[in-house]
Amino acid sequence: MSAGGASTLLYEYPFNERVRTLLRLEDLFDRIAYFRAQEHPYSHHAALMTLFEILEMTARADLKGELLQELERQKQGLLALRNNPQVSETALAAVLADIDRAQQALAAVPGKAGQALRDNEWLTSIRSRASIPGGTCEFDLPSYHAWLMRDAQTRAADLESWLSTLAPFYEAMGIVLRLLRETAHRSQQVAIQGAYQQMLQGRAYALLQVRVAVDAGAIPEISANKYALWIRFMAADGDLKPRAVERDVPFELALCAF
Repeated sequence: MSAGGASTLLYEYPFNERVRTLLRLEDLFDRIAYFRAQEHPYSHHAALMTLFEILEMTARADLKGELLQELERQKQGLLALRNNPQVSETALAAVLADIDRAQQALAAVPGKAGQALRDNEWLTSIRSRASIPGGTCEFDLPSYHAWLMRDAQTRAADLESWLSTLAPFYEAMGIVLRLLRETAHRSQQVAIQGAYQQMLQGRAYALLQVRVAVDAGAIPEISANKYALWIRFMAADGDLKPRAVERDVPFELALCAF
């Protein structure tokens, strides 16, 4: 979920595990960028903990291979659009150049995503303690405490250095998600009495987007597969427990496919 504008909220739902992983990583990279830009030690601690989450996620799959495969697939699809009078040659060339640059940077990275960080003994010692509630206190990790007490510019430079090893993955991931989102087929819909269903006739979509007005007070609970999608709008009551909305809810629906 992310802000979709001043008056709407955007909710995204992945149809497959690959897109689910990319969306989670995108959220983590956005979070670490925010915390790294702050100056308080607590913010840089949060940035480092987020970095560990990224390492945890990228250790589970061949992210490098999957991204290279997807970039190549997108590249071949775009090459087929050359000399199409309905496609801007300038815009097409720019996108192809972005893909080529991302492919080269990604291919040059040795090993899995974040391997250099996993080989860093100091980071590994902090990561092993981070799984314990309160395990990174100064009496547990005095060297980490000393790092947090350095000036903000020094800490930010260290974080930037560590993140730079993941930059090719972030760039490639951004291209793949951007191209996916640009395929969106948008339509205005209404959830009657808070519920909406649409048959998909087996079409292999990759991402679903729902935009709903902030003042609607409606939160979509989404379930989807290649045959159908279901959306049930909920509202938070006094203790934030969701309850079903029993009124019509207008929203924008977008379906994206690779």
